[in-house]
Amino acid sequence: MKPDEPRLKAAPAAEGRVLGERLRELRKRRKQTLAQLAEGAGLSIGYLSQIERDLAEPSINALVSIAQHLGVTVQWFFAGDEQAVPEAEQGYVIRQANRLQVAYQGGAVDELLTPRMSMALEMIRSRLPPGAEAQDAYSHDGDEVGLVLSGQLELWVGDRHFRLEAGDSFSFASREPHRYRNPGPAETEVIWAISPPTY
Repeated sequence: MKPDEPRLKAAPAAEGRVLGERLRELRKRRKQTLAQLAEGAGLSIGYLSQIERDLAEPSINALVSIAQHLGVTVQWFFAGDEQAVPEAEQGYVIRQANRLQVAYQGGAVDELLTPRMSMALEMIRSRLPPGAEAQDAYSHDGDEVGLVLSGQLELWVGDRHFRLEAGDSFSFASREPHRYRNPGPAETEVIWAISPPTY
């Protein structure tokens, strides 16, 4: 098992089985075997098989690597209720009950706050339980800004390290390797804005 790979979890309810199915369909559409995806994303075949069968949740870093190798953004893997959206709201409004989300190893959850086909910007609400983190730094195109709504956030950007509290904001070029962690005893909530939507 590679360092960023999770332990097995119990199979979720049928309605939650979305990420694995989307990953398997995209991999097959790209005409890649599990072995090819594993090599390209730097992950083990067994770990990817567990994700595709919804027996494991990916780490943040693993999902970024998978998305980059398959040529999509992480946003592509977000899932949510397929509730009817009034035509006038499509592309403009996302009701709280209709937010797309993805859950990661360690309990972190990202919710997409902008329409999937947004213009040059995406906004994400992250909820990080105590100890949740992106263990390895990653990078991608674009720029990021964020606001810590509650809790504490440790942020590493390149060689810099910051400890942020509720009310603090930040910005950096996404091409700089970055990672983050909730070092506190309570859940941390962060709003991220990323341009262009490459996360």
